[in-house]
Amino acid sequence: MQINEITLEDMLPRVFINEKIPVSEVWNTRLSFRKGNRYRVEAASGGGKSSLCSYIFGTRTDYNGTLYFNNTDIKSLSIPLWQDIRRKNIAYLPQELSLFPELTAWENIQLKNSLTGYADNAKIGQWLDRIGISARKDYPVGKMSIGQQQRVAIIRSICQPFDFILLDEPVSHLDAENNRIATEIIEEEASKNGAGIISTSVGNPLQLSDPVILSL
Repeated sequence: MQINEITLEDMLPRVFINEKIPVSEVWNTRLSFRKGNRYRVEAASGGGKSSLCSYIFGTRTDYNGTLYFNNTDIKSLSIPLWQDIRRKNIAYLPQELSLFPELTAWENIQLKNSLTGYADNAKIGQWLDRIGISARKDYPVGKMSIGQQQRVAIIRSICQPFDFILLDEPVSHLDAENNRIATEIIEEEASKNGAGIISTSVGNPLQLSDPVILSL
């Protein structure tokens, strides 16, 4: 299966149903994310950025409306197909990072890469060096700063093929230079895969080239 388009039709998190929400370019409308394009979804805290990513990744279904991959309602997808999609079609970096604190940076990355076989050790080492944490690769993640943890999670997220990558506030604790480097690495892998990028931001956005900017 290849995912060329992700479409939201009249979607709204159920928690917002009885609330008055600001005018949105995402909720209660029809919106398509297309493979190969870059998107930045902006909203204040609590606007539903993490919910949107979770809906697309299929880990939450507490919404009204319909979400399609190509022309298929994702609620009709089987568990085995979801497992395949998460290995081959949709990469995801959640805001909470979901790293194992007792494992090293290298071990956290290899947990995923061992499942996908996507990148060799030399390539992972190059990414870690570029993003400035190669000297920390053998440190337990729980002893790293949140900015270092974000960089580990970014490298882990791209250790797979993907049609789209979801990045929920991926650089919120990075300075401008590390943001630039992280963006370069992500965009390089997206271009290699011909993939789309969907990144959320509450104020310190990933520095994507020519993104479509959407207000949530």
